[in-house]
Amino acid sequence: MSKLLRKPIKKEAAPGVTIVHDVTEQNSSLEYVGFKVVDLAPGAKYSEELGNKECCIVALTGKIHVTDGEQTFENLGTRESVFEKKPTDSVYVSNHRNFEVKAVTDARVVLCYSPSEKQLPTKLIKASDNGIEHRGKFSNQRLVHNILPDSDPSANSLLVVEVYTEAGNWSSYPPHKHDQDNLPLESFLEETYYHEMNPQQGFVFQRVYTDDRSLDETMAVEHGDVVLVPAGYHPVGVPDGYTSYYLNVMAGPTRIWKFHNDPDHEWILNR
Repeated sequence: MSKLLRKPIKKEAAPGVTIVHDVTEQNSSLEYVGFKVVDLAPGAKYSEELGNKECCIVALTGKIHVTDGEQTFENLGTRESVFEKKPTDSVYVSNHRNFEVKAVTDARVVLCYSPSEKQLPTKLIKASDNGIEHRGKFSNQRLVHNILPDSDPSANSLLVVEVYTEAGNWSSYPPHKHDQDNLPLESFLEETYYHEMNPQQGFVFQRVYTDDRSLDETMAVEHGDVVLVPAGYHPVGVPDGYTSYYLNVMAGPTRIWKFHNDPDHEWILNR
């Protein structure tokens, strides 16, 4: 059984509150990244005391209110489906604060965590604040929404991005890794991928592998699955007829994204 592929658990935590995924230090090999997906019925509330973790709350779909007890942000969320392909709203909440999310409509909320000691201000990251990029060429094209990039100093460790890849294209490709604390050439960042497919019966293939192949796993990833990337290269291939969406969370000891391409495949960049 895969140690890297997580299927939805769909555990009812309270009336109207369903935990879809819950990746922690205790149940995974990750030290720097925590990840949770919560489904909320209209009027339902989810609250948490963060302790020594920071959190980026992403209004994945539906409408929500978010408060840290001092500031309240209302009617966050811009889409009913991620495949509307428009950015959404998020809120950054620092360590040693509390937060509450209340659903206005049926909503799916993503909670991205990393260890943190230096308290920073709570920040609304509006959809209009997302940097939008088109990356790649040939069969290596994708659309990127930068929610919390390393150019934004709002967080201590967290990096959050969402990516769309069309049918027949590859993403996170050529294969790259960021598992060595070797700046300025490469940074150490763990990562999670939360995947959705359109139509939902689709799948993608994701391989996670290291140079020495001590880690080498290829997975058929379905709608709603999460893939853990503790180390190694991690490309994604999308079959014909389907569109891929994934939300990435990255974190590590230094908040900068410096990656190293697999030298066997880097040649494709210079075709």
